[in-house]
Amino acid sequence: MILLDGKSAAEAMKKDIAREVIRWCKESGRRPHLAAILVGEDPASLTYVRNKENDCRQVGMDSSVYRLSSTISQEGLFECIRTINEDKDIDGLIVQLPLPDHLDEQEIIEAIDPAKDVDGFHPVNVGKMVLGLPSFVSATPAGIIDLLAFYRIPTTGKECVIVGRSNIVGRPLANLLSRKGSGGDCTVTLCHSRTTDLAKVCRRADILVAALGQPHFLKANMIKEGAVVIDVGITRIADKSTKSGFRLAGDVDFEEVAPRCSYITPVPGGVGPMTRVSLLKNTLQAALKRNQ
Repeated sequence: MILLDGKSAAEAMKKDIAREVIRWCKESGRRPHLAAILVGEDPASLTYVRNKENDCRQVGMDSSVYRLSSTISQEGLFECIRTINEDKDIDGLIVQLPLPDHLDEQEIIEAIDPAKDVDGFHPVNVGKMVLGLPSFVSATPAGIIDLLAFYRIPTTGKECVIVGRSNIVGRPLANLLSRKGSGGDCTVTLCHSRTTDLAKVCRRADILVAALGQPHFLKANMIKEGAVVIDVGITRIADKSTKSGFRLAGDVDFEEVAPRCSYITPVPGGVGPMTRVSLLKNTLQAALKRNQ
């Protein structure tokens, strides 16, 4: 069993991005700029945005965080997005999810300028991705594809099972893995809560992706011997033995599943760093497009 170390892969990719940023800065006279809107004080979101700021500094990009009250109105959030959309010094914009219940996430996503939508959630970018046209690809699916490529794990002709059909991970990843060419050519099955005999379907997988948000859901009896397992889930669960009082758990029961795998991602340190480096890649892409 080999760990798919997302931290190491992300650090290697950051070096390439940093070199490209230096070159672009010399040509344009400014640095790529990523802005994030953070609504409320969710601890996980705070940590994630802080990590994104550190990533930007590491590769020589500028970053800004717009911190808004958890009680902000839909129109108040729209106004903040409009301001960033119109700011010529900002290349990429993300709205940190999830949002408070009183806000309509889909309307918020659609308010972002597609040319700055480095999360790849806007319908314009999703549609282009499905058609195989140049677009911003959702960060987590893009990061998974890059992680498989980094470890030279073949996808052509493989059977991939994805557990979870969200618009953020499951659906776009299924599209990427099934498209023609490098990193694709998989036969993909997208599973969900209505899938009949889920364990049987999972056992067919050469590559199994867990993205459902239920800690330790996938057990050893759901894994084919020698499978590649990608754990997207990350949930805080109580743990009195830790200083913080909690620990992070993935959707895969790692201790039980790992012995059956050829490759497996840890949680944390697997998919998460690759998601963040994909945002950097998309932000650089947005800056390059604006200078064309």
